[in-house]
Amino acid sequence: MAPINDLNNLVFFAKVVDAGSYSAAAEALGMQTSKLSRRVSALEAELGVRLLNRTTRKLSLTEIGKTFYGHCVALIAEAQSAKDAVHQTLSSPQGLIRMSCPVGLLLGGLADILAKFLAAEPQVRIALDATNRRVDVVDEGIDIAIRVRVPPLEDSDLAMRAFGPSKMILVASPKLVLRHGMPAQLADLAKMPIVAMGYAGDKVTWRSQDKDGNSEELVHTPRLHTDDLLTLRAAALQGIGVAYMPALAVMEEMETGTLIRLLPQLSARSSIIHAVFPSRRGMIPAVRILLDFLAAELAEDSWHPLARESKET
Repeated sequence: MAPINDLNNLVFFAKVVDAGSYSAAAEALGMQTSKLSRRVSALEAELGVRLLNRTTRKLSLTEIGKTFYGHCVALIAEAQSAKDAVHQTLSSPQGLIRMSCPVGLLLGGLADILAKFLAAEPQVRIALDATNRRVDVVDEGIDIAIRVRVPPLEDSDLAMRAFGPSKMILVASPKLVLRHGMPAQLADLAKMPIVAMGYAGDKVTWRSQDKDGNSEELVHTPRLHTDDLLTLRAAALQGIGVAYMPALAVMEEMETGTLIRLLPQLSARSSIIHAVFPSRRGMIPAVRILLDFLAAELAEDSWHPLARESKET
């Protein structure tokens, strides 16, 4: 069965029934009585039934009109409920936020930040996809995708908000350093086994620079090559090799001493932690407030482990 041509005619019909006359309904709707009458007649013609009995003195519903009127009232109520739900969502942070985030960033503290946010906003729900793959924000219906990229960030039709840096550091287990000695320069790592992030390949290249801006480079064949930070961190903890990892992913290990930082005088180009989302227009309060919350919590001076390290020294 074909859908009704104009759902507004259902509202007009119900209004006539509620008002008891075309003239009273037309006045309430702010339209001409003749136009309102034509709209109801068009609805009856479309349905192929008479909904109203008309006399010069009053209107009354036919039997099928009573049934149809009940459905119209229910439909109008549902439409109003839908509108109220939108207004309620826009008035305060609530509802579902769909987001994705790299596993390493969650391990590095973002999971705790999201839990803190949920505790502060009890009406908000989060559906989190912990993944290292690059999600399609629009096609997959993602509200916020957290990414870590080396600048400059690529141009995109998506909206973006940058947070703090994600610095890469060299770490190793104390027992690995005990076996091979503490390296004094990047070239010393050529004598040590390494484990590395990335996809399968024979060699990896680590680039950094010293405090004077002199660039250094190390080409090495890793014992383990993986795109999984959990596996990489586990290998580093077991003393399999030196790891070049995001500092955020080894915060706890550095604090407990199960991993130690190597060659702190060297620095690598930092990646930028940022969020991408479909658009700034029409953003519900829950998404906007989460972005603000992340920006505050991911500020380098209050969260980043290397920022705290520099303050302590």
